[in-house]
Amino acid sequence: MPGTVPITLKPPLTCGAAPACVLPWQQGLAYGALALPLAFVSLPLYVSLPHHYATQTGMPLAVLGATLLGLRGLDALIDPWLGRRADRLLSEGAPAAWRAALGLAVSLALTFAALWQPPLPDAPGQWQGAWAWLVLSLAACTLAFSALSLLHQGWGTRWGGPAAWRTRVSAWREGATLLGVLMASALPVWLGTGGTSAALALALGLGLWGLHRLVRRAPPVPVEPVPTTAPPTRLPAAASPWRAPAFRDLLLVFLLNGTASAIPATLLPFFVSDRLMAAPWQPALLLAYFGAGALGLPAWAALAARRGLAPAWRWGMGLSVLSFACVPWLGAGEAPAFLLVCLASGLALGADLALPAALLTGVIHRLDGGPGREGLFLGWWTCASKLNLALAAGLALPLLAVLGYAPGSRDALALDTLAWAYAGLPCLLKLAAAGLLRRCERRHPSWSSAS
Repeated sequence: MPGTVPITLKPPLTCGAAPACVLPWQQGLAYGALALPLAFVSLPLYVSLPHHYATQTGMPLAVLGATLLGLRGLDALIDPWLGRRADRLLSEGAPAAWRAALGLAVSLALTFAALWQPPLPDAPGQWQGAWAWLVLSLAACTLAFSALSLLHQGWGTRWGGPAAWRTRVSAWREGATLLGVLMASALPVWLGTGGTSAALALALGLGLWGLHRLVRRAPPVPVEPVPTTAPPTRLPAAASPWRAPAFRDLLLVFLLNGTASAIPATLLPFFVSDRLMAAPWQPALLLAYFGAGALGLPAWAALAARRGLAPAWRWGMGLSVLSFACVPWLGAGEAPAFLLVCLASGLALGADLALPAALLTGVIHRLDGGPGREGLFLGWWTCASKLNLALAAGLALPLLAVLGYAPGSRDALALDTLAWAYAGLPCLLKLAAAGLLRRCERRHPSWSSAS
């Protein structure tokens, strides 16, 4: 296509010289900035939206829950299709991809703002108009959000490069994601829904400006030579990503580890309120967790550059298990000790955010038929990450109910059950994920390489 700059184009640099492997911070920031408003959107949609519609419109909780479940399920199922669309846009060149990102960002900003302004009922029980508003606005908002997220992830994934380069690309993106989560937890309280929508529009504009800089000047991505001892796996152009053994193995580890991380996230409010009896501490605990994750990203990138991506990820899993080992013995009034747990487990979070994505990029670019189809792989990857949250709620909450725990319980046995579900079950899943990852490293030696 005349006049375009293909995102897949890489200058013929090698990684023999250290400067070629270093992502300039200006370009890392330019790429990662868009992840901040995307994370900024996700937290209110999952946390604040149900309470807003229940209190403002009087919509029954059963109707609201079923509606949200259906829309979120549909959102996960269309991710692979959205990934194919992202591949088509990226193959047309950076300008075409940027124009699509601009349109999606405008749609996201408008639908997010509209989502918080439902028509109020004229009388109690007349919530049907608000329900229709919710269905239309949330469907449009999540569609724009998912499409823009996959386009942004595919943009960076197409660069490929050696392990150190891929880790830095994902670290910039995930660092901005964590900062966006922190902002989303505070700004709605300070600015309200209108101010939050305005802040989102501003952040989207800054993120698009950063991508536009990359359109004008693509980063000098080092070319990773294909190892002669391990030729790339052939994947026919029309074949499903599921036919690639390395992708299946990595996705299974990702699902197991992600479910282990999602269970504490699901049970945190119950654990803090009922076991620790320290509900006012929850904002500080979340700040410590996500803040430690963001600050730890450079350390995980450095460790991966020295030891390899998969070994560094296993270290992160081990740190998470160690940090949670004492949690079942914490009780009422021990929130300060739990704050230390949040700092340590937050540090481990940095490994979960940066390293699997870098491994995925390597898997795609080692497939003969993988480069150019990054969006399709990412579509299935994103679907799996959304499944993690569903699995966490589907496993932990019914298990607690069967074992006798109910929110607000003061029964000692029920609270012990809560503590072991909150920390013990994730530790078992983390250990299983680490063991599976070690087995996969033997089958895919490139995962352990630091080059």
